[in-house]
Amino acid sequence: MTLKFDEICIDAHDATMLGRWWSEVLGWPHDVDADGDVVLRAPAGAGPNWLFLATPDAKVVKNRIHFDFRPDDQQAEVRRVIGLGARRVDIGQGDSSWVVLADPEGNEFCILAAED
Repeated sequence: MTLKFDEICIDAHDATMLGRWWSEVLGWPHDVDADGDVVLRAPAGAGPNWLFLATPDAKVVKNRIHFDFRPDDQQAEVRRVIGLGARRVDIGQGDSSWVVLADPEGNEFCILAAED
């Protein structure tokens, strides 16, 4: 038996808003499926699709899983994503080479330093 990593499912209080936001951050196309879920279609080789599912529950604790992104220019990417509505968050990372941000619903993610 073989498994294929097909989707990452993300609960969201406002799936439409959050899916569109991440679509803009990643530059991936999005659409709404027959169930009303927002699907971000990953370009070939970019990983699995992202599926945003509406839930009435608000996020209340630190994520148990998060995304790390490695840009060509860390500071430029941090400025760009903050300009789109992300915010810096402190989850106890201290002085580190990565920057921890949160999306509009508070989900943490990291912008890593560029590779040398």
